[in-house]
Amino acid sequence: MKNGVKRIFLIEDDRTIAKNLALLLRAEGFSVAHASTQSDALAMLADGKFDLALLDLSLPDGNGFTVCTQIKETQDIPVIFLTASGEEASVVTGLNMGADDYIVKPFRPRELIARIKSALRKSGRVVSALTIGGLCVDTASGVVKKEGREIYLSALEYRLLLVFINNPQSIITRDRLLDELWDASGEFVEDNTLTVYIKRLREKIEDDPASPQIILTVRGTGYRLGGAHASE
Repeated sequence: MKNGVKRIFLIEDDRTIAKNLALLLRAEGFSVAHASTQSDALAMLADGKFDLALLDLSLPDGNGFTVCTQIKETQDIPVIFLTASGEEASVVTGLNMGADDYIVKPFRPRELIARIKSALRKSGRVVSALTIGGLCVDTASGVVKKEGREIYLSALEYRLLLVFINNPQSIITRDRLLDELWDASGEFVEDNTLTVYIKRLREKIEDDPASPQIILTVRGTGYRLGGAHASE
């Protein structure tokens, strides 16, 4: 499934955690299939195809190792273990069985999303370069070029651009952008400051900042990415 929406297989027995994770993943543009037990997970693996699995180590009718083995034998997709603190030995076992990464609960949502996108990128299931309006963004190297010339963005400007690139079909509200930038910078970003960052970013990446074609304003709502072409 190298094109279109990426499908995440979530195996987590805690209903509250599973619900919150599903909401987070869908907000990031993923589709989610959820199983709460080992038996359900194995049955769903036989019927569906996925792009990545988020797998809780502790399941009510077994553990994640059996599911991990089945995933690696049948689908060859990245597996990220969700573990409780103090399960270091189990993590090592999981990695030796072919798991690609692990993240310890409780975790920051943005960290989990970053781990997921990194695992998908390494497996060739996400694009690493996007071209739009003469702008080329290589997310693997972090290099941004305009008409072949490298553009230097601040950390927050680059983070802002990534939000649009990672959500090419979505209208991004100002509130969401504020949350994203606050989380990335570790300090509060005010609404007026966001306007300044949008203006600065447009000045660097747009042919005509007064008539933007890359970051478009959606009146009364927020912003969205203009038409783009992505390539692996």
